[in-house]
Amino acid sequence: MTSEWVPKCGYPSLDQAIKDIGDYLMSYYNEQRPHCHNGGLTPVMREKEAKKLSGNS
Repeated sequence: MTSEWVPKCGYPSLDQAIKDIGDYLMSYYNEQRPHCHNGGLTPVMREKEAKKLSGNS
């Protein structure tokens, strides 16, 4: 299996893999990548919208 954000040759260390994957999840995946289950919103945008609607912002 291959992915656009994991190096083809792998990671030099487990620590580097953990850092890179954590950065991917916290930045691109949560803040930039739209999700179809969120109506095309990113998880961060969806959470802000839900808090605004609930009055817990």
